[in-house]
Amino acid sequence: MSVHQLTPDARTSVTVAIVGAGQAGMSASYHLCRAGIDHVVLERHKRFHSWKTDRWDTFCLVTPNWQCKLPDWPYRGDDPEGFMLKNQIIDYVEGFADSFDAPLREGVTVTRVERGPEGRFQVDTDHGLWSADHVIVASGGYDRPITPPFAAALSPAIRQIHSKSYRRPSDIPDGTCLVVGTGQSGVQLMEDLRIAGRDVRLAVGPAPRSPRWYRGKDATDWLHQLKYYDMTIDQQPDPRSTEAKTNHYMSGRDGGHEIDLRRFAKDGLRLYGSVAGMQGNTIRFLPDLEANLDAADQSYVGIRTMIDDHIARQGIEAPVEAPFEKVWRPETETTEIDAAAEGITSILWCIGFRPDYSWLRVSCLDERGRPIHTRGVCDEAGVYFLGLGWLHTWGSGRFLGVADDAAYVADKIAHRVGGEMSQPHCA
Repeated sequence: MSVHQLTPDARTSVTVAIVGAGQAGMSASYHLCRAGIDHVVLERHKRFHSWKTDRWDTFCLVTPNWQCKLPDWPYRGDDPEGFMLKNQIIDYVEGFADSFDAPLREGVTVTRVERGPEGRFQVDTDHGLWSADHVIVASGGYDRPITPPFAAALSPAIRQIHSKSYRRPSDIPDGTCLVVGTGQSGVQLMEDLRIAGRDVRLAVGPAPRSPRWYRGKDATDWLHQLKYYDMTIDQQPDPRSTEAKTNHYMSGRDGGHEIDLRRFAKDGLRLYGSVAGMQGNTIRFLPDLEANLDAADQSYVGIRTMIDDHIARQGIEAPVEAPFEKVWRPETETTEIDAAAEGITSILWCIGFRPDYSWLRVSCLDERGRPIHTRGVCDEAGVYFLGLGWLHTWGSGRFLGVADDAAYVADKIAHRVGGEMSQPHCA
């Protein structure tokens, strides 16, 4: 791996500039190396920065290890059905990066990309100007942690933390913690705190959930058989809605298990609906707790039904499981609490992130600020995106599908510049 430092005001010309050195940017670099196309990977931190610094201590994969398929670098361990821990994930991605010699520049922040007067892209950085014929945006979708505007009105006595900053239960002050959000991070951090013996409450959003093990297999194994992971965004009934959906929640912790919030509530976890507002010590909730639990269960049962139908069609012998039943339901919908009276001393925001494309000064975003593209290839000639959820398939933002998308984009570039796929030989 060639890691180079730029001198201030350096001016360099390349065929392709890749912004970001996570799994998407490094996968693109791998395939451009195969094509013999000169390029540079610009990373404002260190490669795989988010994996190393933006995950909590007990973080693990939610999808099984066999889905780790970076370019020519599949999972090689002895537990394909297991779920790699944080340090194992870092070892995996670092091993991939060490398998070829990417032209990586670390500690370089891209501040602007725009079309220059001669038609090439000018890539401004804090270490000088680059010129490129093509730009691959692989900076991810997790730049800006989301907190609602009304959070500013909450009493300063209540500490607010975003999931991006959470590492371990000791980060949370003594007292009760209200976790807000039930995507992957929300339910897993709620569980992390409860395992540590902390007093936790949970504001439940509309996120869907999935079975973990069902009828003798991990649900992801069944979905793989059903070719669900091969379905493209264009094959979805409502592509725009699919693109914006929250991931189904379940856990890979301690061998993997599903998360039924009704069971947690039955065991004493206090649940609320979506947070609607804050003022001083007052926290308001929408009366949608039961509706959100029902919606999560509907997705859970829907996946089980898909699997049941597949087993029946194929005549597969598989154990039969009892029908799903709701083990708890809220007696009332709490719409307002006094945080001080309830002993709530902290809020853990787990409601997601937004990408930051403010530096991208080319016409490739829609009115929502989302990229306009077809499998990562923009109508704006020479601009490409990689690593986003549902860029092409469910796995596009994950280890499962990013390699295929990177190969596709690299091939498009190769055809335009006359490159030919070969063995990696970057320097």
